[in-house]
Amino acid sequence: MAKLPEAGRVKSRLARQIGIGQATWFYRHTTSAVLGRLARSPRWQTYLAITPDRGVAHPIWPRDIMRMTQGSGNLGQRMQRAMRLKKPGPVIIIGTDVPGIRPAHIAAAFKALGSCDAVFGPATDGGYWLVGQRRRPRDLEMFGNVRWSTSDALTDTLRNLRGHRIAFVATLSDVDTADDWRNVAAWCGRRILPAV
Repeated sequence: MAKLPEAGRVKSRLARQIGIGQATWFYRHTTSAVLGRLARSPRWQTYLAITPDRGVAHPIWPRDIMRMTQGSGNLGQRMQRAMRLKKPGPVIIIGTDVPGIRPAHIAAAFKALGSCDAVFGPATDGGYWLVGQRRRPRDLEMFGNVRWSTSDALTDTLRNLRGHRIAFVATLSDVDTADDWRNVAAWCGRRILPAV
């Protein structure tokens, strides 16, 4: 799941703290790095689900990655739509603003879906950076009544999955605040943006 990286339309909470230009730069480069690490693996097929829909044809996206629109609605409605790919088998959705995502995380999530109905990669803020489902024998309705962009997002989603087998992969940090941004810069061992 990705947003067209237009100034003022991505990482709005982060932008209020470090500036629109720096937040847009961060989002654009993190998205590019995540796609570079994950999209061309022979172990899975990658689709880039883009919002707004008009952004699907933008030349910023790699040409060799299949693209689809996210459509309208809240985040849960858009993720549910993305999970309904016509191809059978398990599906995993990730955000593109989590710099720590590695191929091993995705491989672990697909492996977990061999024996579980759903898998999550928790985020340190109470949300999640990865969600997936087995899609057998049917698609699960996972995202109703979720308080998005709150520390309750994972708990609310898990409530929708009572009675199902759930797995978890690594807890990672997304970058929504200036503190998150500084922590990621320190983790990378270099300044990823000019200091604010």
